[in-house]
Amino acid sequence: MNDLNAGELNMAVSAICQNDKGEKYAFVTFSDGVRSAEGKIPACKILKNGGFADIEVKELEKYMAEHLKELKKLAANIDIFSAFKGE
Repeated sequence: MNDLNAGELNMAVSAICQNDKGEKYAFVTFSDGVRSAEGKIPACKILKNGGFADIEVKELEKYMAEHLKELKKLAANIDIFSAFKGE
């Protein structure tokens, strides 16, 4: 297998969600093609880890905390209904 993106860490941010208590949150997914991890903001905690070492998980959590403002803005700009437009 020759994956040109192997080793490159990709990040995706979900739209803003809201629980039954009215608390808003979003998910941040990190993947390098082999490993993946899913975190939650604004808590900045990794909830699911598929292959990252403990030290790497801490770095991902640190990244989320340091970039929380930008991540929140990305989540706020996602229009989940745009996928259904034009059908």
